[in-house]
Amino acid sequence: MKELEPGAAILVIDDEESLRNTFQFFLQNQGYSPVVTAATFEEAVREIGTRRYDLIISDIVLGGHTGIDVLKRTRELGLNCPVVMITGYPTVETAADAVRLGAFDYIPKPVDKETLLKTARLALKQYQLEEGQRRAEQERERNRAFLETVFKSVTDGIVTVNDNLDIMELNPAARLLLNELYPGLVDQRSIVPMCGLHTFSSLKKDLLYVLKTGQESTPTLCECDIEGGRKKVVSIAIAPLKDGAGGYEGAVMVLRDLTAPDPPQSGRRKQFHRFLGASDAMQAAYTLIENVGRLDLNVLITGESGTGKELAAEALHQESHRKNRPLVKVDCTAIPETLLESELFGHRKGSFTGADRDRMGRILQADGGTLFLDEIGDIPPMMQLRLLRFLQESTFYPVGQDMPLRVDVRVIAATNVNLKEKVQAGAFREDLYFRLRVIDVILPPLRERGEDILLLAHHFINEIAPKIDKNISGISDQAVQLLMGYHWPGNVRELKHVIERACVLCPGPTIATDHLSKEISHPVLPPVATSDADTDEGSQPHMAQPAAATELTPAECILQALQKSGGNKAKAARLLGIDRTTLYRRIRALQIDLSQIDT
Repeated sequence: MKELEPGAAILVIDDEESLRNTFQFFLQNQGYSPVVTAATFEEAVREIGTRRYDLIISDIVLGGHTGIDVLKRTRELGLNCPVVMITGYPTVETAADAVRLGAFDYIPKPVDKETLLKTARLALKQYQLEEGQRRAEQERERNRAFLETVFKSVTDGIVTVNDNLDIMELNPAARLLLNELYPGLVDQRSIVPMCGLHTFSSLKKDLLYVLKTGQESTPTLCECDIEGGRKKVVSIAIAPLKDGAGGYEGAVMVLRDLTAPDPPQSGRRKQFHRFLGASDAMQAAYTLIENVGRLDLNVLITGESGTGKELAAEALHQESHRKNRPLVKVDCTAIPETLLESELFGHRKGSFTGADRDRMGRILQADGGTLFLDEIGDIPPMMQLRLLRFLQESTFYPVGQDMPLRVDVRVIAATNVNLKEKVQAGAFREDLYFRLRVIDVILPPLRERGEDILLLAHHFINEIAPKIDKNISGISDQAVQLLMGYHWPGNVRELKHVIERACVLCPGPTIATDHLSKEISHPVLPPVATSDADTDEGSQPHMAQPAAATELTPAECILQALQKSGGNKAKAARLLGIDRTTLYRRIRALQIDLSQIDT
């Protein structure tokens, strides 16, 4: 293996300035760079948090702290670099503590030059070997995760069986299909009962042929009666499962459903689980949730605040084979950072002050089901690391317990922030981001859902009015125009609050403009640029005074922008600071007469 380059970064920690300077001089003369020094525990922690070090050399005595504290903090931060301890009073106890916590070596004072340099060389060489092994393991883990993702994502059913025809592994598609073909078969963990059916009379013979010869079988087509008097046509192909050493450890069955799809249903769905909406954007969201729900993959739900991310998590859970198991929800912003670890992973009695009993964490509560982590973008770095390890290994350690627990949990996360930007800014781990975002579900904002605004508004009226003993049956045309023309930054949640307020204020059967909040009835639209030249691409527009903008009605603002742009709607939208589609919708909702525009 290639020798470690002398440019390795080293941190020297000692409260004696002369020793710090001497060690720094010796190491720099050997070509190590940078060699940084710290006089206190606090300085050392700051340095460790700002730079990656390949070796840390620390005195065991550091004022009110010790080198053991440095070692502990280094490991808490997930750093694996070697730590060498220096002391003038070596004892068996301190040496044992240092080694137990992972110190590379332990050197008594006075430290001569050759001992220091030899220890540094050995520590860095071992670190290089360990880093090489760690990178190889990470690469193997990435490959394993990739294959696992493919295994879970393909629409064909994949089942592996051993020599006794016991089911070893199966993907979500196979689970769904087998439960239709032979209910209860998956729970029996054996393919033998299915082989006894007349429809699959050749299945056992084909499996035994593959297991005996190591040759693929000829695919068969089976016509199966299923629940409800329906039929399915299934193709079954069988191949040997190689063990990587030239032998075979079982067989792989690939099941493909060749049944012609049911004819499409006429019309649009207005409701899907707890979602309400018939727009194109919501039809696409419904279809995506249906398709993703049945695949046992981690999902990241993104969307603006108030778009229904929790509803999407519930729908994904209900569409999955885990629907009869728990759906455990965790709002990551509602739990203090100091309690989040215990809340997720649980703790053992006596593991910290106040832990007067064992506590089952949310992850264990979700075993067999789904864990929904809302506002995942706000969890602290240490929790990001612990969550990543859980996602990689499906095991975790409750606080205060040395033995890991293994669980079967699907993780659905949600955020209204741009996680990709947080990754680029170093505020969120990239490896965790990709672990969570195996599949994206992006919820559309209300302003892109068109007539869903009125559908939801009437739904909220029917829900709220009876509770407050009101008989409200409709919305005036003018109020409809305002609702349809509003930008809805708070999305469905904001719409519900607006309708709640309107129902309270409405004395009769119809909600009017007076019953809407000021933000709706007198929206402050972006002021219009003072000249066409100001809106050239790449330049900053010179805006009119905001006070002048608020004196205009929404329709007048739009007409002014269209007039200034010569009727060019794309340019008018840029002047107003809104999307072109939003401008089109507002023109329709406000019934603006475009013949008034001088083009």
